[in-house]
Amino acid sequence: MEVIKPLTALGLMSGTSMDGVDAALLVTDGVDIFEYGKALNRPYDMDMRAGLRSVTGRDACKDAERLRDVERKMTLFHAQVVSELLDSAGLRAQDIDVVGFHGHTVFHDPAEHLSVQIGDGDLLAAQTGIPVVNRFRNSDMANGGQGGPMMASYHAALARDLEKPVVVLNIGGVAKMTWIGENGELVAFDTGPGNALIDDWMMKKHGTNMDFDGNMAAAGTVNEKIVAVMMKDPYFAKKPPKALDRDEFSKKVMDNLESESVADGAATLTAFSAQAAARAAADFLPKPAKRWIVCGGGAHNPTLIRMLRQRTGAEISPAREVGWNGDFLEAQGYAFLAVRSLFGLPISFPATTGVPHSMCGGTLHPVPEPARERKGR
Repeated sequence: MEVIKPLTALGLMSGTSMDGVDAALLVTDGVDIFEYGKALNRPYDMDMRAGLRSVTGRDACKDAERLRDVERKMTLFHAQVVSELLDSAGLRAQDIDVVGFHGHTVFHDPAEHLSVQIGDGDLLAAQTGIPVVNRFRNSDMANGGQGGPMMASYHAALARDLEKPVVVLNIGGVAKMTWIGENGELVAFDTGPGNALIDDWMMKKHGTNMDFDGNMAAAGTVNEKIVAVMMKDPYFAKKPPKALDRDEFSKKVMDNLESESVADGAATLTAFSAQAAARAAADFLPKPAKRWIVCGGGAHNPTLIRMLRQRTGAEISPAREVGWNGDFLEAQGYAFLAVRSLFGLPISFPATTGVPHSMCGGTLHPVPEPARERKGR
C-alpha cells in the first residue's frame, strides 16, 4: 500500500490472565485515530482456560502436538468472536481491511530472545475472510529486542492531547508502563506482576478466578516483609527496556506466602504489584508524570488503585476518566499496530523494547482464494 489512508481494523487480544478474548474495531491510519468502533469480550470456558494453562511455561509449550491442538481451538474461538463483533456492528467481512491478531503468549524469555505466541494467522484469515496480521514480536526479538511492551505507539496516539509527561499503566497478567514525554518521547517496560499472581493465588486458595473488586485483598493485611523480599529480585534493579514472562515470580511468591491466609495473601500480592510499579517510576522514568492512567483488568480493582496511590503519591486515573475504553485498549492497540504494519510504520523502538533502531513488525496472512470467494471479498 503506497498511500496512507484510514483503514477499518479489528483487533483481538487474549491476555496472560487467560480470562477470554477482547475484540475491538478502530478506524486509523496508524498515526491518528479517526473512530472507535464497537467492542466486546467473550470469556473462555473452563476447558479453554485449562487448555491454555496446559501449554503455558517453558516445558509445557514444548509439547508440539498439544500446542497445535490448543492453538487450533483458540484460533477458532477467535474466529467466532470476530463473527459476533461484526454482527453486533452490522458489518460484513469485506468492510474490514485487516485483523490484528495478538494470539496468546504461552512463554516469554527476553534473555534468550524467545517468545512463544500461539494463534494460526492463516486459519483465522480463512475462517473470517479478512487479512490477518500477527506475530508482532518476532522481528523485534530477532533483532535483539525484548518483544514488549508493544503498545507504546498506541498509547502515544491516545494521549496526544493530554498534559505530559503522562504514564499509561496497563495492568493485565503482567503490568506494563508507557511514559510519554512533553515532546513525544517514549519509554516503556514491564514493571512487574499485575493480576496473574493474584489470580493464581485466588484459584489455588479460594477456587475463584480472581479477587473480584479487590474485596479479598481489602479484608487482609499486607505482609510488608514478604513484599520487601520479593522486591529484592534482580529484575527490579535491572534497567529498562525489560520484559517479563507471566510466571516469572510464581514459585518464589507462592513459597513465601504458603502460611498466609487467603485474604492476607491477596493483600500482599496486590501490594507487590503496586510496589513494583512505584519502584519502576522512582528509578527509571526520565521525569515524574503529572498523571497515571490505569487500564486493563487491574483498573477495576479498587484495592490495587488505592495501593498505587499510596505507594506512588501520583494522581491515578482509571482510563474511563479520560474518555478511554480501558477494557479494550489492547484490542484497539493491536488493530492500530496491524495498520502500522501494513503501512510499514515502526511498532517497536529502542526505548520501549531495546531494538537498535525503530522497527516495523508483524506477519501478513492474506485471505486464501476459496475463503475470499465465500466471503465475497
